[in-house]
This record gives sequence, structure tokens and C-alpha cells, in this order.
Amino acid sequence: MSIPSFGLGTFRLTGQAVIDSVKSALELGYRAIDTAQIYGNEADIGQAIAESGVPRADLFLTTKIWVDNYAADKLVPSLRESLARLRTDHVDLTLIHWPAPGNGVELADYMAALAEAKRLGLTRQIGVSNFNIELTRQAIAAVGAGEIATNQVELSPYLQNGRLTAFLEEQGIAVTSYMTLAYGKVLKDPVLADIAARHDATVAQVALAWAMQLGYAVIPSSTRRENLASNLLARGLKLDAEDMARIAALERNGREVNPEGLAPAWD
Repeated sequence: MSIPSFGLGTFRLTGQAVIDSVKSALELGYRAIDTAQIYGNEADIGQAIAESGVPRADLFLTTKIWVDNYAADKLVPSLRESLARLRTDHVDLTLIHWPAPGNGVELADYMAALAEAKRLGLTRQIGVSNFNIELTRQAIAAVGAGEIATNQVELSPYLQNGRLTAFLEEQGIAVTSYMTLAYGKVLKDPVLADIAARHDATVAQVALAWAMQLGYAVIPSSTRRENLASNLLARGLKLDAEDMARIAALERNGREVNPEGLAPAWD
């Protein structure tokens, strides 16, 4: 995998909350941080990193281009603004946040602009987020095989998206799972609770370990230091074949995020 398997998500965190979360995470050993232009927290994250003392070379920073900036004359300038807010001269990964069909910019055009950002050295890698199979095919056609580092999509024990993840694996594109805990809904699941009890683990650790065991990267977020520390322990949790089969049976197409006008038609 060309991207870290475990990182810190920052969705819905701004101001002091995200500053504290990032600083705590870095103190605990996190080294990958995921943000986006629309989150409105890039400057806060830049401040937290600067105050942490962790060298930039040790970090893996991801941001995502918002739909308003997809046009060829807007994407690169908007990324330069993101870099200024993050206090860095490059990010490690830049994603197209949503396919936003019908927003007036063709997929081939915004993917070409994203590839140009990579050529300019503003981002080390490029990728997509919330793309279905057909749109991922189009993105590959636009920038070339091997250029798309990841597709960041909603995945959880309740939304396993088997066809899409199988396609991405076939294409050599890493899967990044967001909303792995389904807005906390999986934390109340009796099957996951039973598996967690057997391993002397938390339900969150089980869900995160499940995703990582399938080869996905995860980016859980928290404002609580104890949860940040606990989530990190999921990296050492090994689920057996029976555990994985029981979690596979929890699939129920439980999608939590599907904004009209931004999301594609899901397969």
C-alpha cells in the first residue's frame, strides 16, 4: 500500500477541538492526518502540526479538493491555498472529494488538473473519494493506470461494498475506509460486542481491525485522547476466520453518507 494503513480523520472538527485532537494524536504516535478543503480546518491542523514539533518529513498529509474548485483554472490555485493553510509546500495525497456529476466540470478535466498538481510537486500522490466503479474506470482512463493511489469511500461492517472493493483491488488501487464505525452505530452491535469480549478488545478496535485485515486503510477520528489511544491498538488485534465471517454477515447496505448532487449512483 502506498498510503499509511492507519491515520487520523478530522471531519467535523474545527478550532480548538481539532488542534487538540491532532496534537494528542501526534503525541500518541499517529503520523497520518486526513483533512479536506470543505472541513474548514486546514489552518487549525497546520497550527497543531507546527506546535507539535513533529518533523514534516515524518508526516503523511491528505487533503481533498472541494467541488467549487474542480475547474482547470481553480484546482491548482486552491491547492496552493490549502498548502499555505497547512504550512507546508506539499501534501502527500490529494483527492477529488466527490464526483459531483453534473456540476459543470467534466471528470477528465478535473482529473487532468489534479495530475497537473502532482507534476508541479504540490502533491506526491493523487486519488479519488466516493467514486463508484464506472467513475473510477473513467478516472483511470483520464490519468493513466497506476496513478490513482486510493479511493476513499464509506465502508463499515454494515456497508461492505464488496463489488467496489474487489474492483479496486483488481486495479491496484488502495481502499481507504471512512465512517468505519457508521457514526457509532456499530458500537452497539451485539455480534461485534461478542467478538470484542472474546479478544478483550473494544468494539471500535474490532471494526477497525476488520477493515485493516481486509487490506483497507482507516482514518478514525476522536476528540478524546483515551479513544485516540484505544483506536491505535486496533493495529495489533488479529481476528480469526470465524470472526471475519461473522462480521461479513452483518452487511445490510447501511450507507450513512449520500449527499444529493455530490454522490454518484451507487452500484
